[in-house]
Amino acid sequence: MNRRTGNLLTDRPELYEARFPDPGRLAGRWAEDCLRRYAAGPAVLDLGCGTGRDAAHLHGAGRRVTAADLSGSMLAHARLHHPGPAYVRADLTGFDLGRRAFDAVVCLDSSLLYCHTNEQLDGFLASCRDALVPGGLLVAEMRNGAYFLGREEPPAAPAVSRFTWHGTTYRSTTALHLDRTAQLLRRTRHWAADDGGEPVEERTAWRLLFPQELRHFLTAHGFAVLALHDGPGPRTEPPWRPGAAPGTTADGDRLHLVARLRTTP
Repeated sequence: MNRRTGNLLTDRPELYEARFPDPGRLAGRWAEDCLRRYAAGPAVLDLGCGTGRDAAHLHGAGRRVTAADLSGSMLAHARLHHPGPAYVRADLTGFDLGRRAFDAVVCLDSSLLYCHTNEQLDGFLASCRDALVPGGLLVAEMRNGAYFLGREEPPAAPAVSRFTWHGTTYRSTTALHLDRTAQLLRRTRHWAADDGGEPVEERTAWRLLFPQELRHFLTAHGFAVLALHDGPGPRTEPPWRPGAAPGTTADGDRLHLVARLRTTP
């Protein structure tokens, strides 16, 4: 078996968009709503931009967008299929894309949770602090670590899903494991396709952050939390709709953050 430590869909962005279609650009629309609601300026940095769909939506809404990702494959796909933003390669755990160059930083789809350690999270927030103008916004959407408090472990039986793209059917078998010591949600996924290709095993993980823990990190880096809630958002059920107000609870499986960089230390 061919073993990978990344994500098959990161290596094949066209498969990512086939597996996770978003014709309505729900995540991008939610992010734009947050930027408008809290009066962000036009210069936006999209961290962990993936295939570029959300960055292109923000660009189409009139933003001046720089979109960053660590995956060269994702960036190449984004430049070709979702033009408009300036696409750059950067590691969200520590980046320098210009001091006070942005009015807002957007980080969607749990990208922030690839900061597995406190040092990596500090690096992310310190980089955001340097990149933002005073009063700039940080908008993020991610899994909610508090969702797992007092609940059972993730299902013991792996989840199986299939999708077909260009005549080939792809089958994934996914198992989740709570690593409480490292405070990570670990994922093992096996991919197989009916085109005779070699099966792939992937191992990835997300940091599980709790709302009060996240508030502490943000405060330490000079941010004031404006909103921190479990929905509605682009991945909640029911999903966010235009005009929906931010929630007031943080018990669901997604967490939505809006924080403002203080204008004084």
